[in-house]
Amino acid sequence: MDSTDAIYQALKNAGINFIVSIPCVNIGKLLELVECDSEITHVPVTREEEGLGIAAGAYMGGMKPAILMQNSGLGNSVNVLASLYELYKIPILMIMSHRGTEGEFMSAQVPMGQATPRVLDALNIPYFKPAKPEEALKDIKKAWDIATTGGTPVGILLEISFW
Repeated sequence: MDSTDAIYQALKNAGINFIVSIPCVNIGKLLELVECDSEITHVPVTREEEGLGIAAGAYMGGMKPAILMQNSGLGNSVNVLASLYELYKIPILMIMSHRGTEGEFMSAQVPMGQATPRVLDALNIPYFKPAKPEEALKDIKKAWDIATTGGTPVGILLEISFW
């Protein structure tokens, strides 16, 4: 099983049925799978905080949400995560292409790549860093369980080497 298929299958196994997304080259194939799945409502957005707002509304309407994004968008999302999600105990999976890690070709991605785990820690958001597809299959289900029982966002950081 390749990395994209593992993430897709793990989302399905967790029962995720509402996904907002912001394009990233690493998740392109995953976005195609999600878009073609009639059991998942997929809403492409232009900004991460917009997507998180839409996903919060979907959760309140009975859906099980996730956001597919690049880690650089985490910086755009701090306020909505620290206010809306914390205040109302809203669970969401944040599947993040973790740019700026070892093997990154674009130097502008490195500062946020290094800061991402610290930002998640500062927001008290638990996260997983699966290194292999088999780990992603387990970690995503575990992450959704944590999100729902704790009423919290949970991150999945997928480094360049994962892809």
